[in-house]
Amino acid sequence: MSLLEKIKTISSDLFEETRNNRQHLHANPELSFEEYETSAFVQSKLSAWGISYRSGVAGTGIEAIIEGKNPQKKVVALRGDMDALPITEENDKPYKSKNKGVMHACGHDVHTSSVLSTARILNELKGEFEGTVKIIFQPGEEKIPGGASLMIKDGILKNPIPNSILGQHVMPLIPVGKIGFRKGMYMASADEIYITVKGKGGHGAMPERNVDPVLIASHIIVALQQVVSRMASPKTPTVLSFGKVMANGATNVIPDKVEIEGTFRTLDEPWRAKAHEKMIKIGEGIAEAMGGSCEFEVRKGYPFLKNHPELTQRAIDAATGYMGKENVVDLDIWMAAEDFSYYSQEVDACFYRLGTRNEERNIVSGVHTPTFDIDESALSFSPGLMAWLAINELHS
Repeated sequence: MSLLEKIKTISSDLFEETRNNRQHLHANPELSFEEYETSAFVQSKLSAWGISYRSGVAGTGIEAIIEGKNPQKKVVALRGDMDALPITEENDKPYKSKNKGVMHACGHDVHTSSVLSTARILNELKGEFEGTVKIIFQPGEEKIPGGASLMIKDGILKNPIPNSILGQHVMPLIPVGKIGFRKGMYMASADEIYITVKGKGGHGAMPERNVDPVLIASHIIVALQQVVSRMASPKTPTVLSFGKVMANGATNVIPDKVEIEGTFRTLDEPWRAKAHEKMIKIGEGIAEAMGGSCEFEVRKGYPFLKNHPELTQRAIDAATGYMGKENVVDLDIWMAAEDFSYYSQEVDACFYRLGTRNEERNIVSGVHTPTFDIDESALSFSPGLMAWLAINELHS
């Protein structure tokens, strides 16, 4: 039996365990940087399998090391994130979240359980490949400054230094059984915007006696869109969205202030910096011209994510051999953000997508929604695929 067939067989044989691990994690989600029980669960599995690891990296993070033959020859890192989101789950499943207001709505339970089984596969076959695999179980992907940045500061990319890193993420837009790749620029940077518009509140029937921050805020929100429609180059994808506007007045009460929160995303670092300046100038200028004031804060988040072209092509070739050409699809640029981008700034990286959609079973909800779920059959092959990609890269 070839090494490829061995990996496929072990991955399939581990399906029930992988699924059980995923359902346990899904039922017991923990927020960013609070993944204490999740970390303990991962450590218990690694210990049971005899895999050496270092815990307490950036708080709850874990670094596991699997050495094959000639371990100094080459090092490949694999990453799985562990945190959940502050969302109340609406699915009616036996493994529904037990933690009210917390849910694995972005698939990190899938990533952790899948990478755990990948570690087990590699450990069982460590006598059949050369080099070292470093497996990263990462906290806090969903919250600035991002667990990846903190793990890097804590030395996760040292001792040993990886030549490359691979990451996997669920994709509910891709049918289960398919894998997606994109070479080069793939995901956007992400910044958080916090605006406080101040005026002078009072009776809604006497606006001439007030400085209406609601009206000022509405002008600012509309005007800021010209940063995207009139200032950004058509060659530079840019997104500006506001998801929270708080004006605590009433039908006949104009409040003293309005608070606005949003996100700014792009794929170009120089433009990103210029856009920050332009947005602040627009906001402050409009507020002043209308008699109010504006506190405009941009909290810089994750950088853009770029997949190393040659590494990604090797991964595509390996995935084609594992899944079949018809099951490897090309991805478009994705304006969402991921803190895996921090790794991509430091080392050759490939971040790919695991299809989890099944329309026949109505598994179609997007990530970050209260009804998100996956077709768990993806877990029958995802651990083996990542193991195969890692070994292929070690031998490249």
